[in-house]
Amino acid sequence: MSSSTHLRTADDEPVLEVRDAVVTFRGRRALGKRAVVRALDGVSLTLPRGATLGIVGESGSGKSTLARSIVGLEKLRSGSITVAGSAEARGRAVQMIFQDSLNSLNPQRTIGSTLGEPLIVHKLRPRNEVRDRVAELLETVGLDPDLATRRPLQLSGGQRQRVNIARALATEPKVIIADEPTSALDVSLRGQILNLLRRLQREQDLSYIFISHDLGVVSQISDLVAVMYLGRIAETAPRAEIYARPRHPYTRALLGAAATPDPRRGRVAPIPGEPPSPADPPSGCGFHPRCPEALPSCAQNEVFLEPAGPGHLVSCPVVLSRVERESSTV
Repeated sequence: MSSSTHLRTADDEPVLEVRDAVVTFRGRRALGKRAVVRALDGVSLTLPRGATLGIVGESGSGKSTLARSIVGLEKLRSGSITVAGSAEARGRAVQMIFQDSLNSLNPQRTIGSTLGEPLIVHKLRPRNEVRDRVAELLETVGLDPDLATRRPLQLSGGQRQRVNIARALATEPKVIIADEPTSALDVSLRGQILNLLRRLQREQDLSYIFISHDLGVVSQISDLVAVMYLGRIAETAPRAEIYARPRHPYTRALLGAAATPDPRRGRVAPIPGEPPSPADPPSGCGFHPRCPEALPSCAQNEVFLEPAGPGHLVSCPVVLSRVERESSTV
């Protein structure tokens, strides 16, 4: 039983659908047995064409595993992922922008070679046209085509991240996943990269999944927001709704923590209590040991995403009971 993130747009055809995605890893041995870690535990979401879905949550919540699964770098144990209705050829249709702009580029290769490779591998251009297409890609992200002859260490951090964006564009994807793409940049460069992503989305009809610890950045760029906790989606809604009326206690805690002055600039300040181990998750609602509103039943009953308003889904029975009472008195 699951529900999906959905935002209605003028063109309501979903470009990406994730259905009941489960990803497991082998954990450390305990009492002679290896624990099975459910990094994703039945995640479902739908991304409309041309929209941006922001995904937030503490470290270890499953955000990056979800991203790697969508792009094909992690294998699903069960569930499905489709892009434009097809489960095939995600390598070209879905591309990824990584957090570390330096380590995600081969230091031994020129920028031109890096950008040209996907054009050759996917046979998108004849070899005699690759150089011109590389120059075009560099210009598209605001870089001088002459940088094609340089290597990553000869570029600034902002330039390298623009190269990573250009590489993601090279295959003419339908979906781009940006995993903390601005966290290593200073404030001025962060704004430039966000503006670039917005422009490219308008010009090329791109759909984004934007992963970040920085709730302020997510509020600037996202149409939808999904909050993840312990491999599941705790809450999802249109951006304005989730920031104005967060329902799940975990979402409220994240937003409250982010509003607290923090020298780490945008990193989520600690929420009371420690996140449980995915190798030994709590029964029932995974957040109940840290939740100020938890009832005894929260530790006993499995929880699912359920409607809490138009386009607003929450996996908290306490909140859903409250919503039901509010609705009955209107």
